[in-house]
Amino acid sequence: MKLVISDAHEGIKASVARVLNTTWQRCRVHFQRNALAHAGKSSRRVVSAFIATAFAQPDHAAAKAQWRNVADQMRGKLPRLSGLMDDAEEDVLAYMTFPHQHRTKLNSTNPIERLNGLTCPPRNPSP
Repeated sequence: MKLVISDAHEGIKASVARVLNTTWQRCRVHFQRNALAHAGKSSRRVVSAFIATAFAQPDHAAAKAQWRNVADQMRGKLPRLSGLMDDAEEDVLAYMTFPHQHRTKLNSTNPIERLNGLTCPPRNPSP
C-alpha cells in the first residue's frame, strides 16, 4: 500500500502514519466542501474554480506553486480559507507525487463512496 485517501479524520491520519507507514491523501472533494464553507455563497463558484487551477497543473511542483498563489491571493478577503489551504497543502496535493496516469483515480474517495452506495443496502432509520 502506497497511499490512503480519506477525509481529514485525525484517527485515520494517525493510523495511516503509525500502522501502515504510508502516505495519506486528503480527499479532494471533501477538502473542496470544507473550503467552500469559508467562502460566501456569492463567491463559492469563483473560489472553487480558483482552487481547481492547482489540481489542473501538470506536476507536483507546479501544483504546489499554484496552490500557494491561490492561497496568497485569497488571504486578504478570505483569511480563514487561506489558513485552511496553508494547513492542507501537503495533504491535498499528495496524489500529485504519483504517476500522471494514476492521478484521476487517486484524488478522491468519491468512486469508493459511489460503489458502496450501489452495493450496500440502505440503512433503515430507527423509528
